[in-house]
Amino acid sequence: MATGALLLACALLAGVAVAQRVVTVESGPLVRTEGSHVTIWCNVTGYKDGVQQDFEWSMYLGSAPDREIRIVSTAQPNYAYAIYAQRVNSKEIFVERLSRDSAVLHITKVQANDQGLFECYTPNTDGRYLGIYSARTNVTVIADSLTVTAPAQTLSKVEGDTLQLTCEVSRTTEQHTHLSVGWYLRSPEEPAAQPQELVTLSRDFVLRSGGPYRQRMAAGDLRLDKTSATAYRLTIHKLQPGDQGLLYCQAAEWIQDPDGSWFAMTRKQSEKTQLRVQPTDRDFSIQVSTERRSFTAGEPLELRCTIEAQNVPERFFSVSWVFSSSPVAVVGPSAVPVLGPEYVAREAAGLMTVRKESPNVYLLKLQRLTAEDAGKYICRVTERERTPTGDFIDRSKRSRNVQITVQPLKSNITVSLSSNSSEVLEGDTITLTCSAHSSTASLSFVWQWVEKQAVGPILEVGSVDRDGTVRHSPTYRERASYGEIRVEKVRADTLTLSVYNALPRDEGQYRCTATEWLQTGDEAELSWEKIGEKSATKSVTVRTVESSFMVSASSRTPSISFGDSFDLLCLVKPRHNPRVPASVTWRFMPAGARAEDEDQGGFKDLVTFTREGTLQWGEQLLGLGTRTIVDRSHSNTNFRLSVTRAGRREAGKYQCTAVLWRRNYDNSWSRVANRTSNLLGISVLQPESKLKVQKTNQSLAFLEDSRVRINCSIASQTSQDSQHAVLWYVRRAEGSEADELLLRIERSGAFEYGAYADEERLRLRVQAERLSPRLYVLTLNRAESSDSGTYYCLVEEWLSDPDGAWYRLSRESSGYTQVLVRQPEVRLQVEELESNVTVEESGSIRLGCSIPSQSSPDSRFSVSWYVERSEDDAGSEEPLDEEAGGRDCVFSVAHDFVFRNENCSPQEETGPFSRLQFEKMTTDQYSLTIHGVRPADAGRYYCHVEEWLLNPRNIWYRLATNNSGFTIVNVVQQVSTIQSVVCSNTSLFYFIFFYPFPIFGILVIALLFVRFKSRSSSKSQEGKNGAPLLWIKEPHLSYSPTCLDPPALSLHPGSVD
Repeated sequence: MATGALLLACALLAGVAVAQRVVTVESGPLVRTEGSHVTIWCNVTGYKDGVQQDFEWSMYLGSAPDREIRIVSTAQPNYAYAIYAQRVNSKEIFVERLSRDSAVLHITKVQANDQGLFECYTPNTDGRYLGIYSARTNVTVIADSLTVTAPAQTLSKVEGDTLQLTCEVSRTTEQHTHLSVGWYLRSPEEPAAQPQELVTLSRDFVLRSGGPYRQRMAAGDLRLDKTSATAYRLTIHKLQPGDQGLLYCQAAEWIQDPDGSWFAMTRKQSEKTQLRVQPTDRDFSIQVSTERRSFTAGEPLELRCTIEAQNVPERFFSVSWVFSSSPVAVVGPSAVPVLGPEYVAREAAGLMTVRKESPNVYLLKLQRLTAEDAGKYICRVTERERTPTGDFIDRSKRSRNVQITVQPLKSNITVSLSSNSSEVLEGDTITLTCSAHSSTASLSFVWQWVEKQAVGPILEVGSVDRDGTVRHSPTYRERASYGEIRVEKVRADTLTLSVYNALPRDEGQYRCTATEWLQTGDEAELSWEKIGEKSATKSVTVRTVESSFMVSASSRTPSISFGDSFDLLCLVKPRHNPRVPASVTWRFMPAGARAEDEDQGGFKDLVTFTREGTLQWGEQLLGLGTRTIVDRSHSNTNFRLSVTRAGRREAGKYQCTAVLWRRNYDNSWSRVANRTSNLLGISVLQPESKLKVQKTNQSLAFLEDSRVRINCSIASQTSQDSQHAVLWYVRRAEGSEADELLLRIERSGAFEYGAYADEERLRLRVQAERLSPRLYVLTLNRAESSDSGTYYCLVEEWLSDPDGAWYRLSRESSGYTQVLVRQPEVRLQVEELESNVTVEESGSIRLGCSIPSQSSPDSRFSVSWYVERSEDDAGSEEPLDEEAGGRDCVFSVAHDFVFRNENCSPQEETGPFSRLQFEKMTTDQYSLTIHGVRPADAGRYYCHVEEWLLNPRNIWYRLATNNSGFTIVNVVQQVSTIQSVVCSNTSLFYFIFFYPFPIFGILVIALLFVRFKSRSSSKSQEGKNGAPLLWIKEPHLSYSPTCLDPPALSLHPGSVD
C-alpha cells in the first residue's frame, strides 16, 4: 500500500490524471483457531468503470515464502492446486462476491496447515498496468484450547426453590484473548426455537440478561458469579414454572483483530441440565360462556369452555362436550376431537366445529340451530397426572348446565333507537342510531320527524333501501346538500341519522321504522316479501345557546404585590361549537377612575378573540404591551388574560364580554346574543417585606488609636433585586434623648455625613464599606475614648416597581454594638531595689532608674530624681508622696527630653559647669551622676517616673506614675590640708597650678626668638662644630586631673645646653 501511495503521488505531480488500481485486504495478522470459519475480504479501486473485477486467491507457506499455492478464483474454475482442489470442490473453501469490486474468501473449516500469507490478486482489465494489483495478509492458525464443561443432570424443583449450576470454562491460548460466558434455556416443547438468554458475562466484563429475565436480575433473583479462575456459577432464586427446560452454559473466545474489531474464534456449549419445576397449585376450575342463551332457528351457537389453572400448557387435560346426557365430542391432550355418533354427519357437512383455540379454551360451534338443539349443554374436564410413584390419577370436574332455547322462525325483528343525547345545544350535532335485529331477512329503514306534541305533519327525513341506497326527502334535501343532514348505513342492521349544526326547529320526535323483507322464489323468479315492521321513537330537545349562554370572570389573586403575576379567567358557557362560536373581549378601567366614568363607558378594550380564532388588540395596552399574555383552552371555553410583573398601571377593574354568532348552513353569520361578565377588581400592593437585619447585641472593647469595625449584616431580603440604604447611628450615653446620625449610604452607593460626624470631627476617621450586597461595615480609624457609645445601623429596603420607579418598602434596625474605647492598661513598673552607697566628699554618685515594664511600646517617660534629707524619714521604707514635704528635687527631664518639670524645681541649675550629668542608655535605662559630692548631698534618693502617651489627636497625656526604691547615700567628710584647701578653692587652684604655665611658655618662646635672631645676624660667632651655644628644651608639665596632687614643673637634664 505504501508503494501504491508513492505511485499515486508521482502521478499527480506529473500531472497525469489517470486512476491507479489499488487492492486492499483485511489487515493482519489474523489469529484463528483450528476448525473455525475464517473470512478475508478483498476490495479493488481505481479501475475502469463498468468492468466487473475478478479475484484470485493464493497463499505462501512460511517454510517456502516464494512458492505460490493457488487456492480459488472467480474467473477460473480449475484454478486451485491439488492441495486445495478437493476442499474448493466441496465448497469448504469458496469466494463470496459482495459487489463488482469486492469479494470475501471463506474457509469454513480452517486447518493448521492453512497458516501462512494469503494474497488477493485482481487481473488487469484496463489495457494498461498502473497501480497495485495484489495485497497480502497473514493468517495464524492456533489450536482450539477452549473447554466448557458442566455435568449433564436432571433436576426437579418446586416453584419458589433456588437453583445453582456451575460451569467450568478454561483455555490455554498464548495470545491475549477475552472470554464471554453465558447461560441459556431451551424449551423442550419447541426445540427449533431460539434459546432464551438467561444471563451473560460479555467479553468486556459486562453482565447482562435476556429480556424476560432482566427484571429478575435487577431484583437479585438471578445471579452469575465467578467463583474461581475457571468456575462460573448460575443462581436462580424463586423458580417459576416457566424456568423449566434444558439449561446449558455457552462460552466464546474472542480476539481483537488489527483493525480494532473483535472476532469470536470459537464457541462451545456444555452438557445440558434437564430442569422441571412443579407448580405449587394443581387445582383448576371450569367456566362455560356464550353470548346469549336464546336463539332463533337458523342462528349459530358458540360455546366456549375455559380452564382456569396454573401452568396449563404443561398439564394434560381432556375436555368432553355433553348435550342432554349425550356425548357430543371429546378433545384429548393431543387436541384431536372424537365426535359422538350423532354428530359425525353434521361435522362432515360443515355445520359443526370442535377445536382447541388455546391451551385453556375449547370451542363448540353449531351452525343453523334447530329446535332439536335446545337443551342443556355441559363441559366436563379430566386431568391426568402422574404421581411420584409412577402411577396415573384422573381428576374430573364438570361445568354448570347451560340451558339453550331455540325459537322457531318468525318475524322477530326488533328495533332500538338511541341518540348521543336527549338534549343537545344549539349548533351541536344530533346523532341518532337505529339498530334492527333480524335473523333471516333483509331490512329497509325510514327516518321521520314530527313535533314533540305530534300535532303537526309527519315529515320524512330520509330512507335507506334494502340494497343500501340512501335518499333524502325534498324538505331536507337542501340542508343535506350542504352536509348538515346525513343518513348513513353503518352495518347491515344499523343506521345513523346525523343532524349537524342543530337549529331550534330541529327539536321534536324522531322515528326510525325498520321493515323486514324475505326473498322468496327460485333463481328464475325472485321476489321480496314483507314479513314484519317495527318502529322506535326518540325525543330530542334542542336547547338554544342563548338560554345557556353565560359569561363569568374569575381571578385567584384579587390582591397581588408589585412584580407578581395575575391571571384573569373568562369562562364562556356552553362549550365552544364551531357552528355557534363566540367572540370574547377583555376590557379594563384603571384604578382611580370616577364612578361616572364607569357609567359612561370608561372601560377600554384590551384584546378580542374573534370568532375566527384570531387576536385583535384594543386601544388599551397593559404592561406596555410586553407583559401581557392571552390564551384560550382547546375547547374555547376558557379565555385567560395573564399580566406578568404587574405594577400600579395594571390595578383597576376588568371584565369580559362575549358575543355569540351562528353560522348558517350557507356559511353566512348571524348574531345570536351578547353577555357581559361580572367585574373583577385587581389591587396591586407593595410586597410584604421580608427584610431581616442581624440583631445580635454585642460589646466590644478597644484601645485608643485602634481600628473599630462594626458589621451590619442583612439576614434576608424581600427580593434578589432589592437595594439597600444604610444609616449608621451612635448613642453616646444611656438615657440619651436622640441618637446621632453618623452617615448615610444611599442605595446608589453615594453617602453623606451626619451632623454628628462634623461636630465630633469624625469625617477623616469614619469609613463605611459594602463588602457584599448584604454586608456593610462601619470603620472608626484611630479610635478615641470619646468614641465610646452604642452603635447600630438602620437598613432601608428599596424595590423597583415594574414601571421602573423606586420605592421604599421597609426599614429595620440592627442589634446594638456597645463600643468602649479605653486607654492602655497601666503596666508601668520601676525597679524598686534599695541600695546603700558611701562616697567620699568630692567623689561621684551614679543614681540609676530602670523601667522593666511599660504600658505601651509607644510610651515616653518623664524622669525626676528626689532626695529626702530629713532624719526622721531615714528609716522609712517607702518614698514620700509628691505632695509631701521633706524632699527636694534633684533633677528632672520631661517626656519630650526637655530638662524641666512642673512639679520639680532643682536647686542647682543645669549647664556646662553643673555637677549633674544625665544619661539615657536605653529606652528603659536612665542614670544621673552627681560629681563633687558634698556632705549636703547625703540622703535617700529615688526616681519618680511618669508614663506619657500620645492620644489620637496628637496630644500627650500622662497615663501613670511610679517611684523607684531608695538609694541611701552617705558622704564621708575629709580633714583640711593644704592640698584640700587648694583643691577646694577654685581661684587659688587656678592661681597656683594653671596661670604659671602660660607665663613660662611665653618666656621660653621669647628666649628662642632672640636666640634665632642672633644666629641669623652673625653666623661667624658660632662654634667650630656648628652647635648652638644655648639650647632650651620644652619644659615637662604634669598635673593631676583629680586635683589631689599639685602640678609639677620640672626641667630635665639636657633641657638647657
